[in-house]
Amino acid sequence: MTTAHVFIAASLDGYIAREDGDIAWLTPNGADAEDHGFNRFYATVDGIIMGRTTWEKVCTFGDWPFDKPVIVLSRRLTEADVPPDQIGKLRIWNCSPREALERVGVEGWRRAYVDGGQLIQSFLREGLIADIVLTRIPRLLGRGLPLFGDLAHELPLQHLGTHSFPSGLVQSHYAVVA
Repeated sequence: MTTAHVFIAASLDGYIAREDGDIAWLTPNGADAEDHGFNRFYATVDGIIMGRTTWEKVCTFGDWPFDKPVIVLSRRLTEADVPPDQIGKLRIWNCSPREALERVGVEGWRRAYVDGGQLIQSFLREGLIADIVLTRIPRLLGRGLPLFGDLAHELPLQHLGTHSFPSGLVQSHYAVVA
């Protein structure tokens, strides 16, 4: 089966966005000039599976930033909701995380980049995430949209490494222990 991988940033107190979805705080002074390994990570995946809210945020960035297949998992959206400029660049599926991985596996994907807080939580609940690269932004938001939510049980992780950057960002890589 296709493996699922996470590359994401969060505030020190565990939020991926402010309550209103704002993510402008994600790039503190100097951080935009640093290589945090995203391009290296992105080169290892065959495509992206993202949640609806993440897709809606990406749509506000202007030009479509991805050159790989994108699947948006949503219970509300349909293919008719895909804007004309994104036709052929993404598909919208209403299915479980496990079914999504099975479907992209049939298409030949070996590694999928999973993006979006609620979607990552769903994949974690189903035991489908292989590893997580988490970059901590040196900021406390106090409240917002959390990266991690409730799990049915504890989820052990194996620390694979940590790197700090001059901007103050700290990135850790964890394998999910099955």
